[in-house]
Amino acid sequence: MRTYAAYQALVEDALTASLRALGEIPEKLLAAMEYSLTAGGKRLRPVLLLAACESAGGGAAEALPYACALEMIHTYSLIHDDLPAMDNDDLRRGKPTNHRVFGEDVAILAGDGLLSAAMEAMLRAACAREDLRGARAAEAIARRCGVTGMIAGQTVDVTEEGSVPTLARVQYIHAHKTADLLTAPMEAGLLLAGAADDLVQAGIGYGFHLGMAFQMVDDLLDVEGDAALLGKQTGMDAALGKLTWVAAAGVEQTRKDAAEHICQAVACLSPLGEGNKFFKDLAQSTLVRVQ
Repeated sequence: MRTYAAYQALVEDALTASLRALGEIPEKLLAAMEYSLTAGGKRLRPVLLLAACESAGGGAAEALPYACALEMIHTYSLIHDDLPAMDNDDLRRGKPTNHRVFGEDVAILAGDGLLSAAMEAMLRAACAREDLRGARAAEAIARRCGVTGMIAGQTVDVTEEGSVPTLARVQYIHAHKTADLLTAPMEAGLLLAGAADDLVQAGIGYGFHLGMAFQMVDDLLDVEGDAALLGKQTGMDAALGKLTWVAAAGVEQTRKDAAEHICQAVACLSPLGEGNKFFKDLAQSTLVRVQ
């Protein structure tokens, strides 16, 4: 197993090349796509995918197209989240949001382009294999970012703004809007490595609980975080009437519930063998992150 920084470096080195390898892209569209794709960030999702694959005996090289595709999907979701019709944000990672630089029309197309590019990159990689592992990994990612996954959570998130928050409704939003895109890399990475079903299920459990805690900490940071460190405005959830864990349960209970989900994530790790410490450390760092 490599360090987090080593996996992150692999992703950074491959991201732009993986996009440009698809062929000739209109100049302004490519500029808008790369503006957000190369804006930095933790690269958590692709790192998880690479680490999951290697923990089960797979290779990082075979997993890189899927890792980059997942980061493209995450980036497209952020571009669209920031649009005036969604969360109407002006800053992302300390820089003007995509639509503030390129206009709403090109920002929408940049998001669409990144999603399409992700699917194309994964399917090209899957077609180059002699087994179905790549296809199964691509299906897992597509499902968890799609209409029963991330988009389902986003839909409830935007359509129920201003309604009375209940834990059941917030849990649905968090489970799909955030946790599905952290479960996807665990599931896909393990499938690429040909892991047994029990190991894949352990990875799915870890990703779900990590994702739930991650979003709870996000909810806390919107209330208590430092906007300069976050690189975006704080207080937006309350201003928009978002259904958050903090709104439904309060700050202290949110902190306790996030810690409990991290405990449950760690409890899922025993079948992961070599990857146990890597994933445990990553989970525990989620509780103390400041951005």
